[in-house]
Amino acid sequence: MDRSAADRGGAWAELRDAISTRAVLVMVGVLLLQLGFALSYMGAFHAPKPHRVPIVVVAPEAMEKDLVARLNALPGDPLLVSSVADRTQARSRLLDRRTDAALVVDAAGRTDTLLVASAGGPSAADAATKVVQAVERTQGRDIVVRDIRPPAAGDSRGLSSFYLVLSWTIGGYLAASALNMAAGSKRPTLRRILVRLAAMVPYAFVSGIGGAIIVGPVLHCLPGSFWELVGIGTLVVFASGAVGVALQSLAGTVGLGLTILIFTILGNPSSGGVYPASLLPPFWRAIGQGLPPGAGTTVVRNMVYFNGTSTTGALWILGAWAFGGIAAAILSAAVRGRRRKVVAPGVAQGVDH
Repeated sequence: MDRSAADRGGAWAELRDAISTRAVLVMVGVLLLQLGFALSYMGAFHAPKPHRVPIVVVAPEAMEKDLVARLNALPGDPLLVSSVADRTQARSRLLDRRTDAALVVDAAGRTDTLLVASAGGPSAADAATKVVQAVERTQGRDIVVRDIRPPAAGDSRGLSSFYLVLSWTIGGYLAASALNMAAGSKRPTLRRILVRLAAMVPYAFVSGIGGAIIVGPVLHCLPGSFWELVGIGTLVVFASGAVGVALQSLAGTVGLGLTILIFTILGNPSSGGVYPASLLPPFWRAIGQGLPPGAGTTVVRNMVYFNGTSTTGALWILGAWAFGGIAAAILSAAVRGRRRKVVAPGVAQGVDH
């Protein structure tokens, strides 16, 4: 064999040694995550369209039914309209997070009032405002928009809650990944699983304090509710970390990819942080509040701006993810340990024989 052929053979062998089958599979997995990221974010955000945005109407009895029917019959169902007795009830619905806007009709004049609480999500308030303004113009009426609960000065677009929860969820599963890599990516024993889950508790608590300090005293994005934010952050980070520990216990390196898929690729665009559920396509609308980023964003916003109203369900969801992560991690390690005990005597017997 000539020297050039030998060089080519050596180069090919070196290439195969440098890029193993495992490396190729990991790269394919990364590519799929990258494409999934693009598809999920652009699929959710590329064409936001209002769909059944909840609003309430306060109007004279003579025109109430006709107005509600007309708004509910708009093409594409942009609004979900119901009526309430008076302005006080309308304000209560807004502050209880049971509606995104309230139209108060002036029976004596031609200028109506639209009440919004944009701290709960400016995009929903903006969408409701645009739709109602268009309808009012066709009726020859004017409208005044009053924001009864705007975001804090340092949270001008109301996105700080979303980004805070985003940092917490990413931090949680990256901490779980770091614990896994520190052990050489081996499938952990039950004892190691318990140690990792225990290690996530102080990490989650410190993360909660750090996030609350950044959005409070440092940047003044989300003033007040400091210790409430610490508690929420601890739960969000621990839930993310526990799920990360569980999935990496079950699937090794692939588990990290699954965690990124759940929390970042699917969870973030559907969370309601950028656009609320009423502006998202059906798939993202359906899954958003069932995933930790959506539940966490809801809890933070409602705790900071609405005195903790309508947070119970979201807290239960976060707790369920945390408990599910703990249970799955412990169960997978216990089953794996039992299999090892069953296999070991058989191996020993085979050697003695």
